Amino acid sequence: MTGPQTPLDGVDYTDAGTAARYFEGGAWINQRIDQQLKISRDRYGDKPAFICDDAVLTFGELDRRTDALARGLRHQGLRVNDRALFQMGTTIDTAVAFLGCLKAGVIPVCAIPQYRELEMHKLADLTCPSAYFVQKDGGSFDLVEFAKKVANEKSIKHVFVSGDKTAVGVFELSDLIATNVGQAPQLSSSSEDVAVLQLSGGSTGVPKIIPRFHAEYMGHVRLWCDRYAMTPDAIGIWALPLMHNAGMMFALLRTVIYGSTTVLMSRWDPIRFFTLIERWRVSHAFTIGPHAPAIAAFKEIDKFDLSSLSFFFTLQGAAAIEHATKVPATNMFGITEGLVLTGEPDDPRSLRHETVGSPCSELDEVRLLHPDSEEDVADGELGELCFKGPSSLRGYFAAPALSAECLTSDGFFRSADLMRRVRIDDRTAYMFEGRARDNINRGGEKFGTEDIERLLALHPDIADGKVVSMPDPLYGEKACAFLIPRPGQPLPSVIELGTFLLAKGLAKFKLPERIEPTEAFPTTRVGKLDRAALRALIAEKIRQETGQQSRSS
Repeated sequence: MTGPQTPLDGVDYTDAGTAARYFEGGAWINQRIDQQLKISRDRYGDKPAFICDDAVLTFGELDRRTDALARGLRHQGLRVNDRALFQMGTTIDTAVAFLGCLKAGVIPVCAIPQYRELEMHKLADLTCPSAYFVQKDGGSFDLVEFAKKVANEKSIKHVFVSGDKTAVGVFELSDLIATNVGQAPQLSSSSEDVAVLQLSGGSTGVPKIIPRFHAEYMGHVRLWCDRYAMTPDAIGIWALPLMHNAGMMFALLRTVIYGSTTVLMSRWDPIRFFTLIERWRVSHAFTIGPHAPAIAAFKEIDKFDLSSLSFFFTLQGAAAIEHATKVPATNMFGITEGLVLTGEPDDPRSLRHETVGSPCSELDEVRLLHPDSEEDVADGELGELCFKGPSSLRGYFAAPALSAECLTSDGFFRSADLMRRVRIDDRTAYMFEGRARDNINRGGEKFGTEDIERLLALHPDIADGKVVSMPDPLYGEKACAFLIPRPGQPLPSVIELGTFLLAKGLAKFKLPERIEPTEAFPTTRVGKLDRAALRALIAEKIRQETGQQSRSS
């Protein structure tokens, strides 16, 4: 407990007294993540750490590769606290690149492969990276050339590539590892230093960057996974973005902390999902977004042996998953700003299925406040989820004004998520009821609407446009654009609008998937745009359309 030894400008650190309390209370682990990997290597050297597409990487080999990569990064001139953008998929190479960076003291900036110019340029401007890690994608989009272009435009010195030995002007990861065999450089950083810079979705167009620290991040994962009776023998499966906060916690850090195995799915497919569960005797499965209804609706579950599977946890649809698989399942809630709520395997179904559970740490403080004040709502009333604790945000990276907007006067983070507190079998739990701000959660990818609306204003046939969420049975929410046409001009189709926005650098998952023509937008009594009215309008329209389809069939 020495405090941060390599502090990073723009980061708010925990004061010494509070940090000591978290260590003593068991909420923080006094190790860096790379040090914890060495412990797991010593205990479980020949045991599989990661399995992906029939490739198996043991803890011993994971430690060796990441040591070599760390040496290679230092030889290329990278230093402690340099930042590195990441656009890599759910693969073993991503795990190696991430842990290799930590061993070199390089801080990953956890972007996703779906981001395009708009997002990556902003991230580069905010984090001033020295490196860019990217993976060759077998799809139509050339992610390697894209990374090289962004690196050139933003003066990022190094581009490191996985899976493309033909790329020019970059460093290929396997070559870098092969030519730098040996132990990783010694670091002076402590467990209270920054490990990664995570990203949060939200209502603004500016990326919100969240510093996560070695001690609190690992402690956060252990407290969460202990709720599921996690052990070194547990085998998990992960089919979502690996550099997301959820992927970081369950796939990467869980593996390192417990010395347990994770099966990685580079591409989602329900048949392969259940095949892998059966083949590798998976014990714990996590899912969010569109995967949950796909699992529940899969017609061939009975063909697979799921006897090894002890627990399913999901951000939505636990009841349907449990009904389909006959495996206990719970809903949960997680936010990159640092709170996890979840049910436990022995909890009653009403708690696991009807709520998102309760906090994982006794040191987490949770309040439900009136959205427009710092006053607590009465028991049973709807309020904004606010929290403070061992892993809670203390300030966004290099954004004091934004931090002040999101924190109460006594340091509670305002999530903009609306919940209701309930009591079930003498347990306090929380029911998720929606959001107060204007962000969209499309299958787990959260994004604001500000950037989209700014680009809509550039379209020659659109006088004005507003984007809100609309309900979707598969993804939970999608984006709907209410558009006012310019006089005498036809509005673009969904495909035409998508082509226009993609050309402007918008990520594909943010594209509006429905257009509603309108002559004016509803306003509140004080003359402001009434987004709630727009959301209600499209939700009711979809409900009527769905009802008509049901009657006709």
